[in-house]
Amino acid sequence: MAGVQGLSSITGNVAGISRRISEALLRSGDPGREVKLIAVSKTFSAEKIAEAMDAGLYRFGENRVQEIVPKFEQLKERKAEWHFIGHLQTNKVKKLLEVPTKYIHSVDRLEVGVELEKQLQKRGEARHILVEVNTSGEASKSGVEPAEALELIRSLSSFQTLRIKGLMTIGALTDDMAAVRKCFVTLRELFTRVREEAIAGVDMAELSMGMSGDFEIAVEEGATMVRVGTAIFGERGNPDTQSKNS
Repeated sequence: MAGVQGLSSITGNVAGISRRISEALLRSGDPGREVKLIAVSKTFSAEKIAEAMDAGLYRFGENRVQEIVPKFEQLKERKAEWHFIGHLQTNKVKKLLEVPTKYIHSVDRLEVGVELEKQLQKRGEARHILVEVNTSGEASKSGVEPAEALELIRSLSSFQTLRIKGLMTIGALTDDMAAVRKCFVTLRELFTRVREEAIAGVDMAELSMGMSGDFEIAVEEGATMVRVGTAIFGERGNPDTQSKNS
């Protein structure tokens, strides 16, 4: 019975989120834009992810390599599109690539790009990546500074195995929604600038921004991906994982 109740809850939550995304798109003046809902499943079990799959979700975001690998293995027979959204250490790159991620959202420094290129060359593969930008200026967050993002993107564009598809950010961790919106505006303006540069090998197609508490603002400001965890699954049991990327 618990599983049925969980599925019912997730289904209802997803319906509500979808409605709120549609309303935000109307407010944005761009109602036809596709917004991909990424269910942030960090700290939740493979069984809980399976319930979300039964509710119709198939895009899942994880922020720890040690979680995404076993969950992928347990669920690899199910239809899923995996996204890595957390801070990526160079010594975890090889392990992460065991998962056929659709996007790695969190490339924020050249060293990570170098290691991705090295390991992907060995595998004979290419991967879609997003460049993470620290738009809030908060020291606790990962991400390249906005002023340095274009230089990083130019450097990453020279790698044969990396397909740069857009940008990612985390809004300011504050109740001041004007400050949160400013982060998303900053990312959108940077996105437009990079697109105008027409850098070879760079396809500015995706803006990954917005989490459970601010995804509507992100959609209003141009998001094409929102990363939503607790609004889908409920509160997490481990408090030290609740502050980033969901």
